[in-house]
Amino acid sequence: MSDIKLFQISDNKASELSGSSAPLERALQTLFEKNLDALLGVRFLASEYSTTHGGRMDTLGLDENCYPVIIEYKRNINENVINQGLFYLDWLMDHKADFRLLVQENLGKEKADAIEWSAPRLICIAADFTRYDLHAIKQMGRNIELIRYRRFGQDLLMLDLLTSVSSNVSQPVSHTSMSMSDYIPTSSGGTKSPARHKTNSESLADAGEALTNLYSDTVAYLLSLGDDVTQKTLNCYFAFKRIKNFVCLEVKPTLSVLRLFLKVDPDTITLEKGFTRNVRNKGHFGTGDLEVTLRTPHDLDRAKPLIEKSYESS
Repeated sequence: MSDIKLFQISDNKASELSGSSAPLERALQTLFEKNLDALLGVRFLASEYSTTHGGRMDTLGLDENCYPVIIEYKRNINENVINQGLFYLDWLMDHKADFRLLVQENLGKEKADAIEWSAPRLICIAADFTRYDLHAIKQMGRNIELIRYRRFGQDLLMLDLLTSVSSNVSQPVSHTSMSMSDYIPTSSGGTKSPARHKTNSESLADAGEALTNLYSDTVAYLLSLGDDVTQKTLNCYFAFKRIKNFVCLEVKPTLSVLRLFLKVDPDTITLEKGFTRNVRNKGHFGTGDLEVTLRTPHDLDRAKPLIEKSYESS
């Protein structure tokens, strides 16, 4: 695989930092597990999680879109972590109750109720991968990401997303994740059928021509930012991600707008009423503290620097 070089600039002089791709040891796995949210956008659940068939998943977590995540670390060149990880993915799908209990114990019932089972993720981390590894995952049609790491001294860790294959499945509404406010009270004091909210995909289907065209232009721009961008379809939003989310997009046909949530610090920009809003302490679906509202193609052009800033930080 191609090498990545890191240089330190001092007084307009560049000096190359020596990078290490030594086999991944337990200490580095511990470093990942202590910093999963910052590094991968994943909340840590368990390390060396035992399965009923005697296997052990290296790291188990839940990502920012509530997908289950299995992380496997490739410690030597001959270790086939991809096949091993696929085996664990299948085991996980057969033991949903065990995973749900683990999430409830660590993150609470609300997160356990919100688990998205349509496409659990497998992340493989290694000093390097072969071209055969890259080719293999493209044939599998599963949510698999290969991430290469390099250490530069004691203070720098580089993560390189080599490839990501995403099975983009539209998900049904999960009634188990509804709150009591989703149930309509009857005159007798009981409740009737849950009030089913439209999914984001259904909202897109209801959008008029102008909003549909704006959505298409926005998605085309987001996917053009890099080969590492993937789109996930969730009930309440579309997530665009590299290693982590950088845009969560909601379609609002009744308002004729698109709402984008970006990972940009609202305090670092000048907010414009009706266009950008600080939602750090406001409840919303998806991730990101900056809300951007798009009504026209001009709004998309105005938003592009902010989107690129979020992309670079992900």
